[in-house]
Amino acid sequence: MQARLTVSDLACRRGDRVLCRGLSLTLQSGDACHVTGANGTGKTTLLRSCAGLLTPFAGTVETEGAIGLLDERMGLDPDLPLSRALAFWQRIDGCTDVDAAIEAMGLGNLLDIPVRYLSTGQRKRAGLARLIAQDAPIWLLDEPLSGLDTRAIEQVTALIDAHCKGGGIALVASHQTLSIAGLTTLELADYAPRTAPEPAA
Repeated sequence: MQARLTVSDLACRRGDRVLCRGLSLTLQSGDACHVTGANGTGKTTLLRSCAGLLTPFAGTVETEGAIGLLDERMGLDPDLPLSRALAFWQRIDGCTDVDAAIEAMGLGNLLDIPVRYLSTGQRKRAGLARLIAQDAPIWLLDEPLSGLDTRAIEQVTALIDAHCKGGGIALVASHQTLSIAGLTTLELADYAPRTAPEPAA
């Protein structure tokens, strides 16, 4: 699995507000990076820019390999049973073994339940199952551990670690600690626009 994610001199904006600027980052196969920062600093905007869903205010994003994005928008039809909601994306993404992803996320007993009735943690695991089945080498993960219990957090952390050890890339925005081998950290506050000092009286 060969993959690359290169961000060059990136600036991200929400509305009229520039959230970050001058951000450069290169991730190769096997790399994992933890994006940190307070709410509103641009973690989600950065990930969606890397996924091609938002146009950067400045700079470029270049990728080698397919991208899988997991954020609060799972993309699973809330009115469908989980099995049919996942089957839809199996056809779109060209997945060959969604059953293995369902088993990995412990969703076998939830397949007949409409997505809207799943708990927060169950929905997160369903989104991860879709991501696993997609078989994309570049994972962009926005708060993948939120809403999960301790056992599920350990399971998902191990999953991300295994993905990177297998040659994948993981760019993870999270308020929580990540126990992943070789993890680097990107602090968005380091790229926040600087406020000009007040003139002397």
